[in-house]
Amino acid sequence: MPSANIVLLQGYIAEFILYIKKVRGYTNDTVITYEIALRQMSEVSEFYEEDRRWILDLTPFRLKIARINKKSIRTKLSAIHSFARYLRDQQNIPLELIADDLTKVPQTLPKPIEEVYIQEVLNHSNAMEELLVLMLYGLGLRISELSQVRIEDIKKEWIVVHGKGNHERQMPLLPILQSSLEIYLKEYTPKIYLFEKKDKGMNQAQLRYILQKLFKSKGLKATPHQLRHSFATHLLDKGARISDISELLGHHSMASTQLYTKLGNEKKRLEYLNAHPLAMGG
Repeated sequence: MPSANIVLLQGYIAEFILYIKKVRGYTNDTVITYEIALRQMSEVSEFYEEDRRWILDLTPFRLKIARINKKSIRTKLSAIHSFARYLRDQQNIPLELIADDLTKVPQTLPKPIEEVYIQEVLNHSNAMEELLVLMLYGLGLRISELSQVRIEDIKKEWIVVHGKGNHERQMPLLPILQSSLEIYLKEYTPKIYLFEKKDKGMNQAQLRYILQKLFKSKGLKATPHQLRHSFATHLLDKGARISDISELLGHHSMASTQLYTKLGNEKKRLEYLNAHPLAMGG
């Protein structure tokens, strides 16, 4: 079930499609192309409010379409830009797009957060904040998955994660996560959902706010999606198999996960150029 923010986004998209069809007079082919692109985008992207503005993070969408041809990518991103201008100009909605650069078609991922910074934040967090970071970084969960975690999903050393398309996956809990869970459950005593407020499960926006406020207190900017990328990147750097990472992330295709391999290879290339004697001083 989509979150309230995604439902809101899809409502804006429906209004935009009507606008370009009735007011702007776009051709049927163009309207269909825009509608398909925006529907695909809304199914995977993150849409949330932060500091009195709306953020549309296209990173998951960019990953999804990374393998199609460059012309198609540009067409889809152009439709999204037109939609963003409509929200700003016609609806007076302050909107910021993330990962929307039309000139950079290469397959890229957000920069992972360095381990030392994550550890610094964990060292200065309360029980709820610590568990929130550990669930995202220790398990690589999507924020939508985390908001749906119930107490009954946690089975001693394992957790059942409800992913996209009603797909479930079992993930092992790290000892540090088990310890954090035990402390958190005793202190906060949630009844149904792992993260609750006034006996109701916290939504994605509430969890995202707690996370961003925590990192901001340490002078850092971080998103749930960035912690998920950090989880995958750090596992790859430590020698984990790409197939195992793909399964842990809940990817239905290896194509998305293989982007991390490219990032890892690029990192190795740069380290080699910086370290080899023949690469120094020309």
